[in-house]
Amino acid sequence: MLKEFKEFITGGNVIEFAVAVIMAGAIGKVVNGFVNLVIMPIVGHFSGGADFSDKKIVLDEAVVDAAGKITTPENAIMWGSWVNTIMSLVIVGFVMFMMIKGYNKMKKKEEAAAPAGPSQEDLLTEIRDLLKK
Repeated sequence: MLKEFKEFITGGNVIEFAVAVIMAGAIGKVVNGFVNLVIMPIVGHFSGGADFSDKKIVLDEAVVDAAGKITTPENAIMWGSWVNTIMSLVIVGFVMFMMIKGYNKMKKKEEAAAPAGPSQEDLLTEIRDLLKK
């Protein structure tokens, strides 16, 4: 059982998957930074200087005691953060689309460059002729 686990964990698919997960996490951070630090300020500029990350609908105000300490935190719908998340999704989707499009284009070039071998009928005909001899 230990040998099987070792073969599984060191197999190409598991390692490739682990690398993909790590890269996805790193790319997610980059995309979130891009959306929050680059895209959303531009969107905010064209929408009258609004910063979407702080936009919210307050359902219940925070309760503060006499000493100024918050006893019950505010309850709010953070729709601005949701807009940022949707923007991240759109950007990631576009980047993935462009990557897959490039990959498919590269694959087509490789397939076109590969010399076409004889067809199955040609091989069978050649075998038949060899057997006749």
